[in-house]
Amino acid sequence: MIRTPEAPAGRAVPAAAPYRRSLWVRTRALRTGLLFTSPWIVGILCFILYPTGASFYYSLTQYDLLQTPTFIGLDNYAQLLQDETVGIAIYNTLYYMVLWVPLNIALSIAVALLLNLKVRGMSIYRTLFYLPVLVPAVATSLLWVWFLNPQYGVANWLLSLVGLPGLGWLASTTWSKPSIVLISLWGSVGNTMLIFLASLQDIPRDLHDAAEVDGANAWQRFWSITLPLLTPVIFFELIIGIIAGIQFFTIPYVVTGGTGNPANSLTVFGLILYRAAFFNFKMGYASAMAWSATVIIFILTYILFRTSNRWVFYQSGEAR
Repeated sequence: MIRTPEAPAGRAVPAAAPYRRSLWVRTRALRTGLLFTSPWIVGILCFILYPTGASFYYSLTQYDLLQTPTFIGLDNYAQLLQDETVGIAIYNTLYYMVLWVPLNIALSIAVALLLNLKVRGMSIYRTLFYLPVLVPAVATSLLWVWFLNPQYGVANWLLSLVGLPGLGWLASTTWSKPSIVLISLWGSVGNTMLIFLASLQDIPRDLHDAAEVDGANAWQRFWSITLPLLTPVIFFELIIGIIAGIQFFTIPYVVTGGTGNPANSLTVFGLILYRAAFFNFKMGYASAMAWSATVIIFILTYILFRTSNRWVFYQSGEAR
């Protein structure tokens, strides 16, 4: 028995009593924390970890949703390398990414610079540029299908007003992929612009004032101050763009009705994955496609992270 500061004078308590009380308090706090986080934990286990593990297992099996999966090893992955449709889909997906990702970033920066000016009624302009983001992708796709119709669409009518010939747009193998990029930009620039606008407003005004005093014009200030300090956001948007580009599905599906026509020019990777899983019921093969896409995303993201220290700058002025 020892005397503790909390014990009354002349009365001794067991030495283990404070430790037991502290352990009980920590255990109670842990139970309370687990109780409040249990919906999130259950959601992660049921909707992320289990489906991820199950899809990897199914990628090694022959599984059609109706019969028990049969383990076949890496046969699904070997079939991917021999499937001509997969090669076409990868080409179309890369074509889309190479066009859409840089254009989305460039246009978003340009619009953000305009919306960062001190002009009367700027809040109205910002709202108008952001409105397309609020329209569901399916509705946007249907609207653009009508707008780009080669026979009665508004786009060709506008071209005829200035004496230009109409284009095939979504019905042409030449213009179908640029048309899809145009539709995607309509729905994505507003969201990306908002992120760049917030970043622009975070750049210290003192840097621009000092450069202006030194005689730097608007272009020099943009190139030497604004653009370098936007590189962390550009880096973020590149990664998001790569992930979104490889998962690109909704617009080509709605525009083509799931066919990828004309002549498979709009057959992207997400579309053939969907067809393999839910039209042909080759869930094992579709799972192998999904994991192949995951590996591609990981490799491209890893390359970006490894090279980011050469061109990503922060307000400290140093690359990381």
